[in-house]
Amino acid sequence: MENNRTVIIGAGPAGLTAAYELKKFGKDSVILEADTQVGGISKTVCYEGNRFDIGGHRFFSKVPYINQVWDEILEEEFLTRDRLSRILYNKHFFDYPLKPVNALLGLGLVDAASVILSYGKTKFLTWPKKPDENFEQWVINRFGYKLYEIFFKTYTEKVWGIPCKSISADWASQRIKNFSLGEAIKNAFVNSGKNKDGEIITTIINQFKYPRLGPGMMWEHCQGFLEREGSPTLLQNRVTQIRHKNGEVFEVSAKDAQGNPTHFSGDQFISSMPLREMILSLDPLPPNKVVEAAKKLRYRDYFTVVLLVDRKDVFPDNWIYIHTPQVKLGRIQNYKNWSEDMVKDTRLTTLGLEYFLWEKDEEWNWPNQRLIDLGIKECIEIGIIQPNEVLDGTIVRMKKAYPVYDMDYAQNLEIIKRYLAGFKNLQTIGRNGLHRYNNQDHSMLTGIYAARNIFGNKHNVWSVNTEMDYHEKGELKGGLSKDRMIPMPTR
Repeated sequence: MENNRTVIIGAGPAGLTAAYELKKFGKDSVILEADTQVGGISKTVCYEGNRFDIGGHRFFSKVPYINQVWDEILEEEFLTRDRLSRILYNKHFFDYPLKPVNALLGLGLVDAASVILSYGKTKFLTWPKKPDENFEQWVINRFGYKLYEIFFKTYTEKVWGIPCKSISADWASQRIKNFSLGEAIKNAFVNSGKNKDGEIITTIINQFKYPRLGPGMMWEHCQGFLEREGSPTLLQNRVTQIRHKNGEVFEVSAKDAQGNPTHFSGDQFISSMPLREMILSLDPLPPNKVVEAAKKLRYRDYFTVVLLVDRKDVFPDNWIYIHTPQVKLGRIQNYKNWSEDMVKDTRLTTLGLEYFLWEKDEEWNWPNQRLIDLGIKECIEIGIIQPNEVLDGTIVRMKKAYPVYDMDYAQNLEIIKRYLAGFKNLQTIGRNGLHRYNNQDHSMLTGIYAARNIFGNKHNVWSVNTEMDYHEKGELKGGLSKDRMIPMPTR
């Protein structure tokens, strides 16, 4: 039996969805997860009865099948939430999507006029336009320099830790696609949430679904269903080697929580582990050119300072972006505004203060209390909380949270892709497995594609979130025949 199963590395949204889709075809799998819980960056952590996310995770997709899978897994535990997120800049909140009156009052007449003039200059007077060679120029070409400087530059450089000129334009085209200052102004008046072609702009949707106990609830339910159906998830099994011969993988080795070696054979293999580590775990190693390309892939790390605040209502948003350059803090989640059940005592508020850094930075190894003190200090500085309101706090660190889109990443990725194309039974999926900043639904779709490819489909997993036909039309080809379906999960 074991030789006819699929070995899946990683129990995040991509890996678990791949296993879920395989089970619909009647194929067993085993999922290996290095962490102590499932969900990857979409897990939900519990501390003293309070739950919090690793960032915020909206459940919204243009692909009907993704929405169907979510509903199958979670059933009535899904909430529909109104979305509110704003930008905090110079102690003033700016609505997003942009509302002209709000922006005018917040920026003042001089800066507001400067934004419009800068946009007009870029849109109508600058010729020839500079090519979209990097993130900075991509944004300026669509928003003007002044708006870029106020609302893009500071926050983006906090997240990535490198100048905007050193970030590939791919990042902007992927994350801000189909959106411009003109679209923002139009949506401020008509509130359609659609671009000029009538397509939904996911950046500005007004509602989304959310699991009652956080996104980790989705993946814990999925894990439980798969376990009952004979596809277990083995936690604290960190993959160390992927053995292959003649273009086929035949075994994966891992170490369990006690450091003991474990070995897993199968006929198909799917990996969502970070692409750099996956390449370096291959035995034998790939050619030097491929190894060097993998070593050049970079990842941005991240930690959350969670504060328990003695106040019922701190701010009404689900989350706010901190564009104030004087603080290191990048974003604040208000977990109670995602779901009241995330907070043990609704008379209190839990805030998630998000910091982006490199693992090599000294702050990464600071004691938890020092990081909590930093979060309290910066929240007071930007006017979010008052001194002595914090009752408790904790820290969650997340390595390799964001694959970095530097100016060389595409070239290195292409070298790796060409090499991996030579494998007959190995596919990579997910955010880190493809080195692409996918949303949760994109990562799930890569898992679905990989599972269906095992049964003869020809989906290009690497195309998800680059060639956007599937995303714009909501189509998913290569479906399941009724005789290959198994019953949906029940609780």
